[in-house]
Amino acid sequence: MEFGTIERELFIEASPEVVFNVVSRAEHVRQWWPNEARFETIPGDSGEIVLGEPGDERTVVALSVVEVQPPELFSFRWTHPAAEPARDGNSLLVTFRLTPTRGGTLLRMTESGFREMGWNAALVEQQYHEHVTGWAYYLPRIAPCAAQLKDRS
Repeated sequence: MEFGTIERELFIEASPEVVFNVVSRAEHVRQWWPNEARFETIPGDSGEIVLGEPGDERTVVALSVVEVQPPELFSFRWTHPAAEPARDGNSLLVTFRLTPTRGGTLLRMTESGFREMGWNAALVEQQYHEHVTGWAYYLPRIAPCAAQLKDRS
């Protein structure tokens, strides 16, 4: 099995503008992914997300915004050492591509860079599977957040 790229698609009954805000703005990202997210939707911005429940062991993960093209594309690199700039080989690249479709938006998410991290084969496989499991849990949470944001508009 290849452990290079995770690819997922889902249909969301909201406009690309609404979905873009849900996947690219920290205040909305906190509703569906980590408990805490601190970053600006500006290419080159460095921020962080915090994984784990308050009171439990928590992990702070560096995040760097790569590309912002509202309402079509948002990408970031993450998992790089906080003291280093994110780049190919020290971080994973997550890209959200949004395509308008009848009645909503087709969201395509890719995460790549596992093999380029310099990890041994066992760690690549472990990390890949952990991320597959994580995205399977978190991505479906985007649609309800988009519905709430759409209802407020």
